[in-house]
Amino acid sequence: MLVPLFRNRRDAGWRLAVALAPYRESRPIVLALPRGGVPVGFEVAKALAAPLDVLLVRKIGAPGHEELGLGGVVDSHDPQLVLNEDLVRAVAPPPGYIEAEEQRQLAEIERRRQEYVGNRTPVAVEGRPVIVVDDGIGATVKAALRGLARNRPARLVLAIPVAPADTVEELSTGCDELVCLATPDPFYAVGPHYRDFRQTEDAEVVRLLAEARQWSTVEPSTPAPG
Repeated sequence: MLVPLFRNRRDAGWRLAVALAPYRESRPIVLALPRGGVPVGFEVAKALAAPLDVLLVRKIGAPGHEELGLGGVVDSHDPQLVLNEDLVRAVAPPPGYIEAEEQRQLAEIERRRQEYVGNRTPVAVEGRPVIVVDDGIGATVKAALRGLARNRPARLVLAIPVAPADTVEELSTGCDELVCLATPDPFYAVGPHYRDFRQTEDAEVVRLLAEARQWSTVEPSTPAPG
């Protein structure tokens, strides 16, 4: 019988915050992938007294086969288009297709950003340590790392509570450091490693992001489960 490693996403965030404590003095930025990554990132950002923002990534699907990802658009202060060049050459989308899809996905990113944070612009990451947080590893993380790297952060860290070992190894090449608390084998899926893995609602994302703005200028505190 599989025994869950974490009570919930907040518990996972507390534990990640302990592992990330060395970053307290470097003034990092915490970027969480919505929606499930936000409760995890909230606890990390709180412990590090760091700004917390959402990192929105939208897939660009192949013509007529949207489930096949040609790449993605990564939200940031300077949004980035990340393409799988080999797949683009194989699919050969019609002229102008990728450009039109990029604009469409940028519009959707902006709509979602308005929903979560209103008119506040994304935090600029150039020259700052950036910690990307999710509750597990999804299909968009690789594109997110590649897109953020182009914005020249001082250091790019991926922090996740749990993931399969082979995925951790693959993604470690796309960042300066990868912090993962557990790589259980067999892995199965992310959900069973949490006792409570209920869906994170938009309202919770909005509330946590608003609360996080209250501490980003105060001294870091030591994380402790409450």
